[in-house]
Amino acid sequence: MPSMSANNFSRNSHQHHPNQTKGDFFARKQKIEQQRKNLPIAAVERRLVEEVRNNDTLIIVGETGSGKTTQIPQYLFKGGFCRDGGIIGITQPRRVAAITVAKRVSEECGVPLGQKVGYAIRFEDVTSGLTKIKYMTDGLLLREALLDPYLSKYSVIIVDEAHERTIHTDVLLGLLKNVQKARSKCISEAVNTDHNNSNNGHASEGRIDNQNDGILKPCQAKKYHPLKLIIMSASLDARVFSEYFGGARAVHVQGRQFPVDIFYTHKPETDCIDAALITIFQIHLEEGPGDILVFLTGQEEIESVERLIHERLRQLPECNRKLLTFPIYSSLPSEKQMKVFMPSPAGYRKVILATNIAETSVTIPGIKYVVDPGLVKARTYDPKMGVDSLIIVTTSKAQALQRSGRAGREGPGKCYRLYQESFFEKLTDSTLPEIKRCDLSNVVLQLKALGIDDVINFDFIEKPDRTAIVNSLWSLYLLGAVTEENKLSDVGYQMAKLPLDPVYSKALIVASQFGCLKEMLICVAMLSVESIFYAPREKLEESRNALKSFASPDGDHLTLLNVYRAADEFFQKNKTVNSEEKAEKNLRKWCKDNYINSRSLKHARDIHSQILRNVEQMGLRVTSCEDDMLLFRRCLAASFFLKAAMKQPDGVYRVTLSGLIVQIHPSSVLFRAKPECIIFNELVHTNHSYVRNVSRIDYLWLIELAPHLYALQD
Repeated sequence: MPSMSANNFSRNSHQHHPNQTKGDFFARKQKIEQQRKNLPIAAVERRLVEEVRNNDTLIIVGETGSGKTTQIPQYLFKGGFCRDGGIIGITQPRRVAAITVAKRVSEECGVPLGQKVGYAIRFEDVTSGLTKIKYMTDGLLLREALLDPYLSKYSVIIVDEAHERTIHTDVLLGLLKNVQKARSKCISEAVNTDHNNSNNGHASEGRIDNQNDGILKPCQAKKYHPLKLIIMSASLDARVFSEYFGGARAVHVQGRQFPVDIFYTHKPETDCIDAALITIFQIHLEEGPGDILVFLTGQEEIESVERLIHERLRQLPECNRKLLTFPIYSSLPSEKQMKVFMPSPAGYRKVILATNIAETSVTIPGIKYVVDPGLVKARTYDPKMGVDSLIIVTTSKAQALQRSGRAGREGPGKCYRLYQESFFEKLTDSTLPEIKRCDLSNVVLQLKALGIDDVINFDFIEKPDRTAIVNSLWSLYLLGAVTEENKLSDVGYQMAKLPLDPVYSKALIVASQFGCLKEMLICVAMLSVESIFYAPREKLEESRNALKSFASPDGDHLTLLNVYRAADEFFQKNKTVNSEEKAEKNLRKWCKDNYINSRSLKHARDIHSQILRNVEQMGLRVTSCEDDMLLFRRCLAASFFLKAAMKQPDGVYRVTLSGLIVQIHPSSVLFRAKPECIIFNELVHTNHSYVRNVSRIDYLWLIELAPHLYALQD
C-alpha cells in the first residue's frame, strides 16, 4: 500500500523551498536514501529483478509497509527494463494514490515531477517525453489501449492494489492478458503479421486472436518486446490470479508490520455509534499515547459521532479534555482533509473519524489504536431496475485485516473490533468485486471500441452477471451507441472517445446539435465531481441560504450552471487585478464563504478544460444558447430521456421506463417544488429510492424527442 503521509502531498523538496540551503537539501537526500535502505523490500531487490526477468507474468504479495509501490519501479529502471525506450507503467485504483506516490518517487529519484517520474490521471497529465516511470489510474491505461491496442510504449506494466478488484482493474487484467499474447505472437511472426495486417487495410479489422481478445493496429514492421506484467497487492489471493494467468509465478515479500493486538466484544453490539464512543473514551482515559482511527460508514455518522464526542468531553475534568477530532471522507474539502495529517499539539490525542477511504487510500501517521465497528457503506447496482443502492453492509475479512493493519504501521498497536470473534469467522473472505455490483455500460462501450464485439464471452477474471451486460447493451442501443446488429455505431465511436459516462458523452453530442454545447460542457463537468455544495451540520441554515443565491426554479442542472458561471466571473475579475495565484486563493475563500467545495469546483474546472479540448478535436460545434434556458432544458430532455419521471397523485414520482416509485432527494432545489415531469441523473436507494440532479421538463418534449420510447406510453 502506498504510504501517504502529510509530506507526500507537497511537491519535491528541492522545488518548494526556495530558501533551502545545500546542506538542508543533502541532509534530506541522505535521510530519504536511509529510509529506502531500511525498507524490507530492499533486501530482496536483486531477487525481484531476476524474477521479473525470468517471468513474463509475476504476482507479488507484498505486505503493508514493505515499500513495493515506490521501490519496485525504481529497481526495474535500474535493472535496465527501459533501455530499449520502454516505459514502466504502474496503475492505481485511485487518483490520490497515483499522484502522491509519483511525487514521492520523483523526490527519491531527485528529479522534478513530470520528467523521469510522472503521473497521468483522467483530465490531468504530468508526464513528458522523458518519463520512464509513469503512475496512472487503471481506467486511464484502458483509455490508452483505445489508441494503441499493443500498449507498445510500455515494457513493464504493474497493476498495484489488485485485491481491490475495481471494475477497471478486472477489465484491464483481461486486456493485458491478450496484449501479452499479441506481442509474443508479433515477436515470433513479425513478418507474417506485417503482411496480414497490411492487407486488412484498417486497424479495426485485425484481431489479437480468434475470439474476443481485442484489436490490433498494423504492426508497421515494428518488432515488439514481450510485455512484462506484475500484479501486486498487500493482501491478495495469489491463487486466483495465478490460475487466470496460466499458472503464473507468485512471490511473497515480508512487510514492516508491527504486531497489533485484536480485541473483540463479549456480546453483540446493538448500537455501533454508542459502542464506538465508549471505546474511544476508554482508550483516551486508560491507554498510553497514540492517536485513534475510527471507521464509520459516512458523513452523517461521522458528524454525529464528532458532535457526541464534544458533548461528552465537556463532562470530563479539564485535564482529560485533551482530545481533538478530525473527520475525513471523500466529499470533505481538501483543506479540511489535510488537517488529519498535522501532528497533534503536545499532550493532545487525535481521533480521526474516517470512512473506508482510510483503509488503503491514505496512511495517517501517528495511529496506534483502531476502532472497527465492522460496517461499510457499499454501492450496489440492480441492472433490472437501474437502481444504484448505497447500503450499509458488513466488511469482509480482508477489509477487517486492512483496518487493523492501520494500527501497526509505526509501532505495536491495538484494534478494537466492535463485534464478537465468532462473527469475524462468518465474514466473507473478500469484498464482492465491483464488476459484479455496478452499471457496466461504460465497460461495454470501451470493450466495443476496442473491437471486442462478443462482450458476454470476454475473458473476465470473474464473469459479471449476464443480465447486467444485456441491460447495458440495451441502454447503449437506446442511446444510439450500438446498432441493431450489436455493432458500435459512428455515434458510439464518438462517445467512446470521451472519458465520460456514456450518457454524458451522448449529452455533449446532442448539445452540439442544439447549439448549447458550452452550457452542457459546464453541466457535465459539474456532474462529474463529488458534491459541489458543502453543508456542515453546525451551519445548515447558512449553507442553505448560500444555495438559494444560486438556485434556479427549473432545477439542479441550471443551478450548477449558475455556480460555475458565478465562480468563473469572480475568478476572471480577480485575475485582472491580481496574479493568477492570488486569484485562485481568493476563489477558494469565495467558495468557503458560499459553502462550495473548492476542491470539487477546481476538479470541475479541470474537467471542463479537458473535455473542451476533446470536443474541439472531434469537430463538435462549441456554441452557446446564451440566456435561452428553455432551449437548454429541451436539450437536457433529449440527452437524459432514459431517466425521466412523472409525478403521481400522491406526490411521489414514477420512473417512466422502469415503473419504479421514487422521491426527489432533499438536497435538490426542486425538493419542495414538485414539478409534473422531471429528468434526473442519479437514482440511489438508502431508506427510500431517491433521484438526484433533477430538472423540470415538459413530458411532450419526451414524445417529440424520443418517440420510439414515449409515444406508445402517451
